[in-house]
Amino acid sequence: MAKKDYYEVLGVNKDASDEDIKKAYRKLAMKHHPDRNPDNPKAEEHFKEAKEAYETLSDGQKRAAYDQYGHAAFEAGGMGGGSPFGAGAGAGGFDFGDIFGDIFGGSRGGGRNSPHRGSDLRYNLEISLEEAARGSQKQIRIPTMEDCESCKGTGAKPGTSATTCQTCAGHGQVRMQQGFFSIQQTCPRCHGSGKQISSPCTSCHGAGKVKQHKTLEIKIPAGIDTGMRLRHSGHGEAGSNGAPSGDLYVEIHIRPHNVFEREGDDLHCEMPISFSTAALGGEIEIPTLDGKASIKIPAETQSGKVFRLRGKGIKGMRTNSHGDLNCHVVVETPSNLTERQKELLREFETISLQDTGRHNPRAKSWMSKVKEFFG
Repeated sequence: MAKKDYYEVLGVNKDASDEDIKKAYRKLAMKHHPDRNPDNPKAEEHFKEAKEAYETLSDGQKRAAYDQYGHAAFEAGGMGGGSPFGAGAGAGGFDFGDIFGDIFGGSRGGGRNSPHRGSDLRYNLEISLEEAARGSQKQIRIPTMEDCESCKGTGAKPGTSATTCQTCAGHGQVRMQQGFFSIQQTCPRCHGSGKQISSPCTSCHGAGKVKQHKTLEIKIPAGIDTGMRLRHSGHGEAGSNGAPSGDLYVEIHIRPHNVFEREGDDLHCEMPISFSTAALGGEIEIPTLDGKASIKIPAETQSGKVFRLRGKGIKGMRTNSHGDLNCHVVVETPSNLTERQKELLREFETISLQDTGRHNPRAKSWMSKVKEFFG
């Protein structure tokens, strides 16, 4: 299969600067590195393809030859008898150690035996609206990987110790020569750890870490909302070889409430009122997060009207003022009527129809629009 154009592989133009080429390769290496894509068999292929393109285009001599002759510059017999770069890693002495150090934060030759910060953990915590409004204390139990107590994190059976891998001399990486390219790969014998364990610990089976659970006390600040995260430094997974532990991120989710809906620092609720209260007016009692409150309903109140109670919402985390409570009026149609109630309503309807414009202005306006629509 014909090789792809190196510039196309890296996604840069032919006049790209050395820095542009390096940035493009760094982005692809981060995306396709096999260690980051253990379940993607094509990732390694894309990674090697990008690495080959970068090795050529980052070297001045190789890039000049490639621009003039294409891939034929590096094939046997190409350019009239062999490559101008010899059989080694190239005249430019290119080494992938530096670029991998930039990308993965390690040094040349570093493997899994180098210090690595522990992974961050995320915990989804569900709380009530009242707990979010007032703040609270919660206990959570989280799984984490901790150093094995039996072997103290070494992975070796107590009384024994791990030995330096003879294949990679403890670096965790080996270099393999493939034609003109020198490729750095994870050591196949120690799998990047740099060590060999002849007698694995029976508690952790040589892993050096065991799964445990720990209980933490979490302080929920008043005014917190769904989607906000609380960071607890050092409560993630333990680091390796003396590196610090990761962090724990507690993500907040507020359970749906039976009465209120939250919108920012404001609260909303439906307020059903009877037909007679809407028509004649009255006073009703409604709940708030702080207790009860009364609302005066004016006569002839229509369904959908909103009554705002200022300061009866939630005090946000970053403000000194409270939100509002918005009560949405819903006029409830009577149900399960008695014969007497039906009789009274029929009488009421008869009287209302005698002066529709006065008693049902919306209905009259709507009917006028309907007549106009039909001509």
